[in-house]
Amino acid sequence: MISISERALQRIDQIRGEKQVSEDCYLRVGVISGGCSGLTYELDFDPDFNPEKTSTDQKTFEVDHTRLVIDMRSFLYLAGTELDYTDGLEGQGFHFKNPNATRTCSCGESFSV
Repeated sequence: MISISERALQRIDQIRGEKQVSEDCYLRVGVISGGCSGLTYELDFDPDFNPEKTSTDQKTFEVDHTRLVIDMRSFLYLAGTELDYTDGLEGQGFHFKNPNATRTCSCGESFSV
């Protein structure tokens, strides 16, 4: 499972309001090939996702009031990860605290296992 910090939940709600995204819309979290360490995180709302038509290759769950969908390949990389949000001097944005990552790049955008 993935956990989401209170700051990240607040920012997700703020973005949801700015983009006028429905509360029923799932947040898709994933891992794709790329970046200087080999894998990079993907995070976006998925307005087309229908949980009734989902297959076994996707996992859905809810953290507080935020519904998540993760493909099973990504879930293997993300199990135990915390999604956080910071807006300090060192950079603004979402950050993944992934216990499975053995190496990350200096910018924090990609990782390897």
